[in-house]
Amino acid sequence: MTGWQVRDYTADDLEALVRLDGESGTTGEPALFRLSDAVAALQALHPAVIATADGLVIGAAVSRVDGDRAWILRICMTPSLRHRGLGSALLAALERRLFDAGVRTLYAILPEDETGAVALRNRGFEDRSGLVFFEKRAPAITQEVSVLSEIGAELPPTGLWRQVAGMEREKQLIERRLVLPLARPELAAEHGVELPRAVMLFGPPGTGKSTFAHAVAGRLGWPFLELFPARLAAEYGLAAGLSRSFEEISRLEHVLVFIDEVEEVAGERGGADATAVGIVNELLKAIVRFRTRDGRLLICATNNVTSLDPAFLRHGRFDYVMPIGPPDLKARTALWESYLARVGADADVVALAAASTGFTPADIAHVARTVSQTVFERTCDTGIRARPTTDDYLETVHRTHATVSTDMAQQFAEQTERFARL
Repeated sequence: MTGWQVRDYTADDLEALVRLDGESGTTGEPALFRLSDAVAALQALHPAVIATADGLVIGAAVSRVDGDRAWILRICMTPSLRHRGLGSALLAALERRLFDAGVRTLYAILPEDETGAVALRNRGFEDRSGLVFFEKRAPAITQEVSVLSEIGAELPPTGLWRQVAGMEREKQLIERRLVLPLARPELAAEHGVELPRAVMLFGPPGTGKSTFAHAVAGRLGWPFLELFPARLAAEYGLAAGLSRSFEEISRLEHVLVFIDEVEEVAGERGGADATAVGIVNELLKAIVRFRTRDGRLLICATNNVTSLDPAFLRHGRFDYVMPIGPPDLKARTALWESYLARVGADADVVALAAASTGFTPADIAHVARTVSQTVFERTCDTGIRARPTTDDYLETVHRTHATVSTDMAQQFAEQTERFARL
């Protein structure tokens, strides 16, 4: 990447800035100012600057002015460019604009060691020791907390989105189509964008469909509820259980509902099986009701989209039908780099990516765990700190059966061509 240029923010930069903000954090701690606060400041034309390189937005700094004082709401940048002076360049440009506008004091609050902390110190911002940051949030509505407990919903931890290594193509698609409009509904409405209500993810087992669903809930800060057809069938009967669950869900203000292996519920209705017909019909009715309210998203996942009842995939029920396939060479490289970095392994990532064709993220995670356990045992046996080698990984790769065979990959490509709706 060549040198960067810093300029004033324009409205056309918003989408890139939101995406960059989701990738920039390093500590996993929530920011003091929400992203919506930063977007509101941008829309109100408070000073903000953008850094670009090769036509891409790689950094941003956003402020909010209050008389002769201003807060730095956001300092974000491409992670690979940290500690290269980009943060300082952004702050220097923003400071000039603020001081020229009559601001005399600048404030910033960041988690310790968060992106931008070094730049603030380099620009002469002083740490105020002895100060304690107090915070109190409005308590959650007791009834909603009770509902979450009753129906088995959870609040996913923050930072899951950043932990999804590799799969950048799928990640970017989900970020743009789902997260972006749901996180900024007012802005989406201004552009005539209808909020997604229901999405189908399809692809071979182990490719990360449930991981993406969890990560989207964490990214939005919404409760996550997975419905298990077998459990509903055992407790209430499947059709009645679906109806009961969606009725309980309607009491929540925000929720992401996930149904994995949805073909168990919405398989193609064949013959005269009245029970199967009734179950599919009940789920179709539930989706229609679900779509009438804001603040909720249904994500269904299947390993084989051809097994679903055709009525299930008609327009108006699912906004998107998204393929989540096995990672390509670039994605496998990113996955291996992530695992190798965690253990400080100096292994040949190119060789590992090439050797793991057909491996899903779950397969690669299995290999990484297996090698870590093997090297740990080696250290215990010898008393000498061992490090994993390329051969350790390759030997384990060769002993591991790839989830996605050539035939499965071909079937997935054909299903993508036939069913994908992006």
